[in-house]
Amino acid sequence: MKSRREFLKDSLLTSAGITLSAMGLPASSYARIMGANDRVNVGLVGFSDRARQTLLPCFFSNHKELNFDMIAVSDIWNRRREEGKAFLQQKAGHEIKACVNNDELYKMKDLDAVMVATADFQHAYHTIEAVGNKMDVYCEKPFAETMDDARKALKAVKDSGKIFQVGTQRRSGDSYHAANNFIKEGKFGPITMVEMTWNVNQPGRWRRPALVKEIRQEDTDWTRFLAGRPKDNWDPRKYLEYRLFWPYSSGIFGQWMTHQIDTVHWFTGLQHPRSAVANGGIYMWKDGRVNADTITAVFDYGPQNDPSSGFQVSYSSRFSNSSGGTKEMYYSNGGTIDIDKNKITPAGGLTEREAQEMGLHANLLPEMTLTTNETKIATSANMGGDPLTNAHVRNWMQCVRDRKPANAPIEAAYSHSIALIMANAAYRTGLKATFDEKTQEVMVGGKPFIM
Repeated sequence: MKSRREFLKDSLLTSAGITLSAMGLPASSYARIMGANDRVNVGLVGFSDRARQTLLPCFFSNHKELNFDMIAVSDIWNRRREEGKAFLQQKAGHEIKACVNNDELYKMKDLDAVMVATADFQHAYHTIEAVGNKMDVYCEKPFAETMDDARKALKAVKDSGKIFQVGTQRRSGDSYHAANNFIKEGKFGPITMVEMTWNVNQPGRWRRPALVKEIRQEDTDWTRFLAGRPKDNWDPRKYLEYRLFWPYSSGIFGQWMTHQIDTVHWFTGLQHPRSAVANGGIYMWKDGRVNADTITAVFDYGPQNDPSSGFQVSYSSRFSNSSGGTKEMYYSNGGTIDIDKNKITPAGGLTEREAQEMGLHANLLPEMTLTTNETKIATSANMGGDPLTNAHVRNWMQCVRDRKPANAPIEAAYSHSIALIMANAAYRTGLKATFDEKTQEVMVGGKPFIM
């Protein structure tokens, strides 16, 4: 017997006098054509802090209007699995299926999509798994920490034809769209430099000391947790504090830099850096971590076939002093875009005095606000989670329903993965990292960077 969704699909297409093949849709999309009244059933992969604190509030602030429902949670740790079930039942108001792993999750016949909020190194792996089971996917960033993972996941998503959104939520922010339009329309002039910082003073950032003492190996599935990483002995810190340990995370590069470097790719249309160098270390928090607590990377961007043109991107982050906070500054010869302050200004632009010395004219941008107050209010309404993520999750949900590409599609995920892998390779080897277009490999010292 056909399900309601299959019956509606067939009857609507038959009454319209058209066939699936005539619509030009890929075979992978046939089973998920939805009517306006069809509910989209979603499963959560990983009941993490990110899911509980941000993604799920954003989902539930939009689910009724867009006719979505959360019906299941999959987590390999029994504690998180039961906590996730209780949390979701309270939010959804109905029974939630708690799955011991994703094999059990994907046996559910009514599941349409998943939100992936697992460990950094698992994102590409879980995306491949999801689209292989015909799911649309919202996946947290960073997307991939190795090029092997990135290439396999890129192919899997593109071959599947499924809707995919990676969690670089700046792509759904009004001020970022305004900056992108200003640059793309040529009003800013050629970018000459980009400076990005992300500074905190948080010894406990990414630490889970209480949980580390409580978790037991027999309550989870360590082998499944490794998700393709080399065999390793059970370590509760690597399980719960994975962002501090390579190869389970690149730390700062994967967690924070991916957000900011993604805007460079978006604003310029460039897919990745030409080269990267990096330096840093564990200068303050000597608590057994492997990943740096202070780090700086410098990238060269520009056309591959024209090394004489381009610009530099500097990125720095530290855990030991929060001065400077989070900043994203774009510079041209005419002025500055300060996205953090929502401003375009002539700051640093070519003045008349300096220009006349070389027989040139002043080149100064006008002072402007990137977005109007009305636009900012609409974006920052208290709808659960944070405003940018709320807009980003909503965009994915709308695209699942409309079958249109999301704001941060698989190509964006692949690009930010290249940049973070280049930075990580440069930091770990002390060599300049480049990218081989032919092999799609990050190169250091003439060889591919291997985990």
